[in-house]
Amino acid sequence: MLILGIESATQQVGAAIGGHEGVLAAAHTSRGRRHAELLTPTIDFVRRSARVELDEISCIAVDLGPGLFTGLRVGIAAAKVMAQALRVPMIGVSSLDLLAFPVRHTNRLIVAVVDARRGEVFHAFYRQVPGGVQRTTEPQVATPEELASELMARDQECLLVGDGALRHREVFGDCRRVELADEGLAHPSATSLVQLAHAQALREEFVAPWELTPLYLRKPDAEINWSTRHEGPAA
Repeated sequence: MLILGIESATQQVGAAIGGHEGVLAAAHTSRGRRHAELLTPTIDFVRRSARVELDEISCIAVDLGPGLFTGLRVGIAAAKVMAQALRVPMIGVSSLDLLAFPVRHTNRLIVAVVDARRGEVFHAFYRQVPGGVQRTTEPQVATPEELASELMARDQECLLVGDGALRHREVFGDCRRVELADEGLAHPSATSLVQLAHAQALREEFVAPWELTPLYLRKPDAEINWSTRHEGPAA
């Protein structure tokens, strides 16, 4: 089985192809908010690098979020169109799971943190388990200060990973027993997406394209701004 992974939840756009033999090819690029412009060339580059034709793909995996609304919309829409055209099933994986997976070998509490803009972050907590990580909290949205307060209350050795942790490093830097992961791990990885999706594929945890639902956690910024502007004064 060959899986095409599509990742676009943050500033970075990525794609990877792999299966039983591991990841055959992967590519990531980041050029601002040009997800729609970059995604198709990235997928084609990965396909050619892996020497795979599209009709050889057996499953489409995609990052479900949380993340940037525009990036998620572009990636999920493209993944659904390809899955329907190829008549193959889909697998969805959270962006927070993708951040936590590459640091699965640490014994510390893992906190995946995605920059949500508007002074907020999306986050979830993970612990190491044989072969990977296990999420111990549901994905949430909070201010960096609220998350920092929770970390201090837990008073555990923590490893924060993700662009949200790096953007607000001045807030988390004051937390004792907390370390920030390297910048190279700041974005969800399409390689991790294929690896995690392959494990789900072996368990036949597929969904049809019309059943796949993005994890936004918050209204789009444009909708928030519209509501704010058009709310009348309290009676």
